[in-house]
Amino acid sequence: MIVYLQEASELSSLKPQLDELGVPLYAVVKENVGTEIQDFRPRLVGEIFLDEKQAFYGPQQRKMGGLGFILLGVWQNFIRAWRSGYQGNVNGEGFILGGVFVIGSGEQGVLLEHREKEFGDKVSIGSVLEAAKKIVVEK
Repeated sequence: MIVYLQEASELSSLKPQLDELGVPLYAVVKENVGTEIQDFRPRLVGEIFLDEKQAFYGPQQRKMGGLGFILLGVWQNFIRAWRSGYQGNVNGEGFILGGVFVIGSGEQGVLLEHREKEFGDKVSIGSVLEAAKKIVVEK
């Protein structure tokens, strides 16, 4: 969870620009083990939805098995987050890869889709803001 806390904080740094655009920030999480969501809230200045049935994760969930932990990039991402002061836990399922989506209003559909290739594979914050600027806010 440590790398997700860092990414949530970085996405939250866009909150002033997103507010100016009239675009909300949401998180979808797959489980709430212990105090995970409570611990996540201070890192994300947006609404958090719990998707226990994991419908948002798609009909074919993308997982990284235990061997994923031997990948250099995964360790580099973990160390980067840890050195930045983020702490998490190792409880819960832990193998489903996440992502970041910017979804437009109405018929606009998905304007940005970033699916993790390995744990901690972060989205470009600039790309998120660029995609958010394309959203036509319906009144």
